[in-house]
Amino acid sequence: MSLVVRVYRENKGTIIRTIIYTIGHFIIAAACVMYFTGSSFQAAITDAIVEPLINGVWYMVLDKFWASKVAKKEEPVTASKATA
Repeated sequence: MSLVVRVYRENKGTIIRTIIYTIGHFIIAAACVMYFTGSSFQAAITDAIVEPLINGVWYMVLDKFWASKVAKKEEPVTASKATA
């Protein structure tokens, strides 16, 4: 069984709910953009799809940077330091 099929079978409910949530997000975001800016549906749906993708990349970059800074600050506790 391929990895993709196994992951899908083990997470079917979560994947389906995530897809439904994502479609709902696109519709709600597009409706908000259209309402607040008066833009066309095509421009609004483009924004509703592209903006979360860019935010996802930004979050990944931020998380990698943050984790590297936290890792540098953490010092392993040795037995001599723990008893001091």
